[in-house]
This record gives sequence, structure tokens and C-alpha cells, in this order.
Amino acid sequence: MRPVGDGKRLERRRQRAIALLKEGRAPVEVARLVGVDRRSVRRWHAAYRMQGAGGLAARPVPGRPSKLSARQRGQLEVILLRGAGASGFESDLWTCPRIAQVIGRRFGIGYHVDHIGRLLRSLGWTPQRPTRRAWERDEEGIQRWIRRDWPRIKKKSGS
Repeated sequence: MRPVGDGKRLERRRQRAIALLKEGRAPVEVARLVGVDRRSVRRWHAAYRMQGAGGLAARPVPGRPSKLSARQRGQLEVILLRGAGASGFESDLWTCPRIAQVIGRRFGIGYHVDHIGRLLRSLGWTPQRPTRRAWERDEEGIQRWIRRDWPRIKKKSGS
């Protein structure tokens, strides 16, 4: 799995690790300082010995580029934070089909529903399920029962 960060940042981390190794620090210590596993440090060191600085260079990210630009992804997140109701849906629940529909309307980009989950994970969002509650639920009545009746019932059962 690719670590978090753009290619240049990851390349700087590898270069810093090599600089620390050149100072005479142990791979285990370098790994702790740069926040990686010691095996990564050893792998970077081997690449540096064989290819020089080019062995540490950033490489293109594998896979197809995102259809949404970084700016559009930021705009999408703002839209999602406003809630589904603000985008014209009856309930405030975001679903993958709804998000795909919003992306199509707002940005003119077609996303398959199955890929929306990946897009949301890349934005740091996680799937959530709404708490199921009855429409007839009386919140005030429940709070009143908890304040008045529950302490009385609780005392009797612990006698």
C-alpha cells in the first residue's frame, strides 16, 4: 500500500534517511526517526547504493488518475458536509448513488456507484449507518421517563 503523502514528500523522507545513515546512525534508529519500518530503510539504502540518488526518486503513482481534480475533491467535501438535504434530496442521508448524482450534476463527471466508496475513503470519510428511530418517537417523553421513573425503578430492583 502506498504511504500517505505526495511523491516529493516521500522522496525527501528517503533522502533524509540516507543522510542519517551517512552520519553513521543504525538503520533501526533511522527508521524510528523517519517513522518507517527498518526494512524500508534497508531497501532504500540498497537502492541508493545501486542507483545513486535516482534510486530514491519519486515515481509516478500507479493506476488511473482521479477524474476529480484536487480542487473539485475539496468542493465535493464541502457539498457533503452541508448534507444531502442541501443538495435537494428528501432526507439528509448520503448514499453512493446520491453522491454519484451530485458529482455528475456539479462537475459533469460520471462516476460508477461502486467507485464512490473508494473516493470517499480517499477523502478520509468512512461509511456510517443512521441510527434507526421510530418517527413516532417522543424525545421529551423519554427524557421525562429517564428523570422521573427510571431512578425509582432502579432503586426497587437493587433492594
